[in-house]
Amino acid sequence: MHLLSITWDSDGVLFHIGSFPLRYYSLMFIIAFSLGWYVMQRIYVNEKMSVEKLDPLFIYTVIATLLGARLGHFIFYEPAVFLEDPLSVFLPFEFSPSFRFTGFQGLASHGAAIGIIIAMYLYSKKVIQKPVHWILDRIVIPVALGGIFVRLGNFFNSEIVGKPTNSDYGIIFSRLGEDFPRHPAQLYEAFGYVIVFIILWNIYWKTNKKDQPWYLFGLFLVLLWSVRFIAEFFKKSQGGFESALGILSTGQWLSIPFILAGLYFMFRKKHHAA
Repeated sequence: MHLLSITWDSDGVLFHIGSFPLRYYSLMFIIAFSLGWYVMQRIYVNEKMSVEKLDPLFIYTVIATLLGARLGHFIFYEPAVFLEDPLSVFLPFEFSPSFRFTGFQGLASHGAAIGIIIAMYLYSKKVIQKPVHWILDRIVIPVALGGIFVRLGNFFNSEIVGKPTNSDYGIIFSRLGEDFPRHPAQLYEAFGYVIVFIILWNIYWKTNKKDQPWYLFGLFLVLLWSVRFIAEFFKKSQGGFESALGILSTGQWLSIPFILAGLYFMFRKKHHAA
């Protein structure tokens, strides 16, 4: 008997609309993108930018997030799928060893980050005609907020679970057929992203750092990927190339370049900032 544990036995479905299941994970993405749009609306009004340019920003961000995260997962964690079942990378179906609907299972945040950076470059050139740092220094605020809900969705879906606690404390994910507690690593990470969002939000509104090109973007990279690096110590291995590179997980190895890049952007000399 685990007196300090909680059993989570949901199948990931919030409720059904007819035969269509509304999943927690899908709902968390809807909330993340909706709140992100609201946050950017406030920023655009504050910057005296046309809110009409939010619609293409929303489209760029959604496509970049989903496509980047999907490709990132298979590049970093399951590269063999590109050869074995390439259509399943882009479609919500599995064709090998047999055909079945899977949904879009497998999204990597590192891939999403790369996708968003590329998309913001295109958006800055094609839509707002501003330097790319202008949008990157602002989009990171709703991105940090969105990360909270993505990890909550992972928790509700009983995925990206933590390591066993080897104690009475933890979450028992009975959907996985287990009867022992694990670290709620998804919740640890979500809480870390709450802190990242609060820091970025307050720096934007209460300091003049938003006027220092690349600073908020760099700070975001350092904070968010540091949270990810720490959270990885509590996660069950997700595979990838970690076994070939020593004691760190794949997620930690992928986070290090982002943290170093963030430090560079934060402390680069001002005369290189433009």
